[in-house]
Amino acid sequence: MGDYHFVYKDVEGASTQWDDIQRKLGNLPPKPPIFKPDPFTPAEDEGSKAKDKDWIDEKTQDELDDLEDDPDVNDDRFLQEYRMKRIAEMKEVAKIVRFGSVTPISGSDFVREVSQAPEDIWVVVLLYKDGYSDCQILLQCLDELATKYPATKFVKIISTDCIQNYPDCNLPTVLVYHNGALKSNYVGVRSFGRRCTPEGVALTLCQSDPVLNDGRSKKEQSREAVLEGVRERFLEKVVAQHEDDDGSSSD
Repeated sequence: MGDYHFVYKDVEGASTQWDDIQRKLGNLPPKPPIFKPDPFTPAEDEGSKAKDKDWIDEKTQDELDDLEDDPDVNDDRFLQEYRMKRIAEMKEVAKIVRFGSVTPISGSDFVREVSQAPEDIWVVVLLYKDGYSDCQILLQCLDELATKYPATKFVKIISTDCIQNYPDCNLPTVLVYHNGALKSNYVGVRSFGRRCTPEGVALTLCQSDPVLNDGRSKKEQSREAVLEGVRERFLEKVVAQHEDDDGSSSD
């Protein structure tokens, strides 16, 4: 009779009331925990993923090529939404980056192109004449800056077309406008340092205001931030030139 409690067992792994009493008294070891398998989670089906911009941005070029031939995907609404988002993003970029070169203007263009330029656009105006070496040197610098800072507007105009009887001894002259107002002017190539370089011109233009804008930010950056970017570009250029020199000398 003393061993009857070992005969009547519940389902495998369970225990009798007698076993529970003995465990409380310390006469039996603790009951092992009941095994419970991890809850089943089916693997995520590629087709069940939300087809949004993030989903398609994760695709490799080969996968994107395959998607173009997938009729199910082509009919999906997400593709239309994605295209609309991309078009909106491209329009935003287009609003910022709109120039990129030194544009020639005439006297009759000045008010429209400079004084009435879009709000918050910095306009750099070069007064020049052909045949003057200093004008050509400064124009080459502005050409490079116009490419690097396409959200700043650069224009050039024959000096006497802009200002009647403007003295040739003042050439070249640079005028900087913002929201229709003249912010600064620089007379003569020496205004930009002993050696007129694109970097020197950039630093001079930004001494008082954040004139140069590369179009990477919708908001106008501070003068300090623009100057820091100019210095970084200058250092990158110097390093690249040294690397080119080292490479050519080793050949």
